[in-house]
Amino acid sequence: MLDANLTAKLTTYLQRLREPVELVATLDEGPTSERTRGLLEDIAAVSDKLTVREVHGPNLRTPSFLVTTPGEDSGVRFAGVPLGHEFTSLVLALLHVGGHPAKEDSALLERVRTLPGPLHFETYFSLTCRNCPAVVQALNLMSVLNPAVTHTAIEGGAFASEVADREVLSVPTVYLNGELFGRGRMDLAEIVQRLDGGASDQNVEAMNDKATFDVLVVGGGPAGATAAIYAARKGIRTGLVAERVGGQVLDTAGIENFPTVPHTEGTQFAGALEQHIRSYEIDVIPRRRATKLHRSISESPIEVSLDNGAVLRSRTVIVAAGARWRDLGVPGEQEYRNKGVTHCPHCDGPLFTDKPVAVVGGGNSGVEAAIDLAGITSRVTLLEFGPVLQADEVLQRKLHSLDNVTVLHEAETTEVLGDGVKVSAVRYTDRCAETSHELPVSGVFIQVGLLPNTEWVSQVVDLTSHGEILIDACGRTSLGGVFAAGDCTCTPYKQIVAAAGDGAKAALSAFDHLIRS
Repeated sequence: MLDANLTAKLTTYLQRLREPVELVATLDEGPTSERTRGLLEDIAAVSDKLTVREVHGPNLRTPSFLVTTPGEDSGVRFAGVPLGHEFTSLVLALLHVGGHPAKEDSALLERVRTLPGPLHFETYFSLTCRNCPAVVQALNLMSVLNPAVTHTAIEGGAFASEVADREVLSVPTVYLNGELFGRGRMDLAEIVQRLDGGASDQNVEAMNDKATFDVLVVGGGPAGATAAIYAARKGIRTGLVAERVGGQVLDTAGIENFPTVPHTEGTQFAGALEQHIRSYEIDVIPRRRATKLHRSISESPIEVSLDNGAVLRSRTVIVAAGARWRDLGVPGEQEYRNKGVTHCPHCDGPLFTDKPVAVVGGGNSGVEAAIDLAGITSRVTLLEFGPVLQADEVLQRKLHSLDNVTVLHEAETTEVLGDGVKVSAVRYTDRCAETSHELPVSGVFIQVGLLPNTEWVSQVVDLTSHGEILIDACGRTSLGGVFAAGDCTCTPYKQIVAAAGDGAKAALSAFDHLIRS
């Protein structure tokens, strides 16, 4: 199961085991069980602290295995074969059960230990999902730290009938005590906050009491991270507010055009960004969204209100809030969000194996999505609003070489249809013939560009007709002391390296503003 390179890396990691770990497997003679058996045997072979034992139980998913301490019947359970992006989750589970300490804030870990139970979590993931590992790893750690918490990470491809019965149409999907808990990327702090909401008032009070920053960066993507790093290196008081440290990079598959980095994954790049940020004295305020920017008089600090009601103050602000996927704005789109309507072919594509799907949008992202989905689904129909595709020629050639892809030009998507639970079709208008058509599909992947996250500053800084913040060559906005960088601005070419450069310019401009005023 494991090649020589992966085995060597695993051997190095598992040298950190402090206590024995037992892998208790529930298997049969099926092919997935055989793969699981092979994986467990390969893992156990690299450390004398690891043992494998097979058991049988009527109420246990097959194949599955428990990562536990010998003699115990609780721990971390995986159902299916956790390879792909989830192999890291398996390695971390082995280390944490084996006594290796978690790299999380000690106060947060203590909150996990005191959560009241029982809390029985189930997470459905796909091996190609980049957002799933964050959720799986957080819940795994909780089940290691707190005996009142259990967690089973379920590979959807190995339990297709279960996925169908529960109508799981996006990953990660998390159930708590049999009820839907959440969908999409969540980290440990966010999960704990949802379970232990009593601490929120204290958090708001603590944020309100923070001293005035010299520079407050709003946004944690490449632009925001770079701005915060450059500001902190000037020795001034720097804060960073972000819903997600990493921003859109977290939703990016491969990155191959960043200088000195021939290839990396978006999640790895985002992790490196966060590590770099935290190596400086930057007050990072994660999982918070800015809702308003205002200043009472020109000499007073700029105030930034957050979604939890807290207010932060700063002498200068750098807006690097990025952008989000643009919606179609048609009936049924929001109703069937995560029930067949999605933006991520890498995460959710495997849930539509051997089913027909539609991709809306003929730019690079839409054509790339159609190409990826063609290898998984029974048929892909790409709906392009205009007369020609806008994607690069090399992508178009690949697309047209695929037998199970149909491209419809001059097709305006007008409605997403469903049975009340999941998507059943998409309705579109042929713009040339002015006729309406209904296309039966199980999933709709929307790839129609990005929308800047600027609504919260629209009343205080000048925007373009597309909602982008107008900035000059130094990143200055129309409001003194407020700067902007990255995909939320009018800067052309929305690229990681361009956003990072914008962030550096904005931070240097903010510092210049501070020393001159």
